[in-house]
Amino acid sequence: MRKSIFSILFIGFTMVYALSAYAQGKWWSDSLCYKVDMSTTIATKGVAPMWLVSNRHGFSTLQDASGYVRAGIYKKATPIKSSKWKIGYGLDIVVPANHATQNYETGKRCNELFVQQMYADFYYKKMLISLGAKERPMEMKHQRLSSGSQVFGINARPVPQVAIDIPEYVSIVGKKNPWLAFKFHFGYGMMTDGYWQKKYVASDERSAYNVLLHTEGFYFQVGNPKKNSLTFEFGLEKATQFGGIVYNPGGRTGRYADKLDLTPGFKDFFKVIIGLGHDETDGIYHNVMGNTVGSWLFSLKYDVRDWSIRAYYDHFFEDHSMMFVQYGWLDGLLGLEINLPKNRFVSTLVYEYMNTTYQGGPIYHDHTPEIMSQISGRDNYYNHNIYPGWQHWGQPMGNPLYTSPLYYDEGRLIFNSNRFTSHHVGIEGAPAKGLNYRVLMSYSTHLGTYVKPYLDRKYATSCMGEVEYDFSHSKRLKNKGYKATVSVGFDEGKQLGNNRGFMFTLSKIGNLVKK
Repeated sequence: MRKSIFSILFIGFTMVYALSAYAQGKWWSDSLCYKVDMSTTIATKGVAPMWLVSNRHGFSTLQDASGYVRAGIYKKATPIKSSKWKIGYGLDIVVPANHATQNYETGKRCNELFVQQMYADFYYKKMLISLGAKERPMEMKHQRLSSGSQVFGINARPVPQVAIDIPEYVSIVGKKNPWLAFKFHFGYGMMTDGYWQKKYVASDERSAYNVLLHTEGFYFQVGNPKKNSLTFEFGLEKATQFGGIVYNPGGRTGRYADKLDLTPGFKDFFKVIIGLGHDETDGIYHNVMGNTVGSWLFSLKYDVRDWSIRAYYDHFFEDHSMMFVQYGWLDGLLGLEINLPKNRFVSTLVYEYMNTTYQGGPIYHDHTPEIMSQISGRDNYYNHNIYPGWQHWGQPMGNPLYTSPLYYDEGRLIFNSNRFTSHHVGIEGAPAKGLNYRVLMSYSTHLGTYVKPYLDRKYATSCMGEVEYDFSHSKRLKNKGYKATVSVGFDEGKQLGNNRGFMFTLSKIGNLVKK
């Protein structure tokens, strides 16, 4: 069945490519372009280093040798004749080699063709209705240099969703002086890794199938970037995993039923919006339904002529305990981004410090008839008592410095160390025409979890250097659209192991329809 679906998608991709030759000037093929990537990753020691596989929208595997061929077509949203509607779409298919994580019990590796993106975007004025799986950028962070957002990151495969967005800021106070603007995101989707979890997770560990996902985000901007040097942004991102079927939810056979059917009712789709309801395993102490995560985002930017500086803060919370200020905001990601005047050495510099060691404190106590006080600490970031946690296909859906469960190779999807501090630096520049580079460096100190703390601290140092060359800038090589990227990385320390490796990627971008 799965192979039949992939075959249909591949045939559809081929048909669109063929029909584009006959679609000159048609709205549905206007601005239609393609991109083809061929990539290989080789680990000369250990597994693939972290920054070679992280923050690449799930194009990640820890195998010592892997590769893929990726082909996609994309149409930028353009108007339908004289109407107010705009339509765009994309189809992105990947043929991997030694790419998927191996089955924990059999040791066999999988090389299944998969769809990375397949979406249709319908714009009406400023509003967007998006259908399907689509790679989405992070908010208030540098896409290439940041370590990543803690909720809506770019580290895992995209989840197919039906979403309503206002993707760009819209003024609330009129057009003459738009000093206050907002944008938002609201969607429902379904995780696609249930079948993979059944193959990877050991028989006595927890896995989930057909899990639903609700996502929402609200963002505000104070100040007009076109007129004011100083602008302030703040927002709230929240997501809930709910529904589906969970196998062995207690983590060991016998604690609960071996199979827990959490198929949601109609009202449950509204309860997850504001954090109502409860799970069947909560007993008399009701929490909220599903696995809820969220972040408060803040950004202050000072922009003058050809340089700018921006400070930002990402405060993560689980459920309600750390959402407000009752327990203090001792955890979070603090960042500084500096964009320098044009030069041949460094164009952008990012520094981030993240602390996740507090999590409301080490004590959790529900109220009882004898002791009415409740202490809601020990939040256990990215983990959950029913679902495998805030991950998709084994990778964190937020920040990759929360070490992926795949690194432990234990046949379970649990984050063994969510209490850590980290320092992260990202640098990029363009020393010559067509030549760009970036460097990522991270250092983390891990303490494990409150439930299972490390006896000794574990450290991790991860670095990557990457150089990209665009051949269209070469006078001798008139190959427009070709790019070559070489990346070299390493990990050191007991948290990730000692790993060495490199990646080579060749890309081709072009238009399918001649103008």
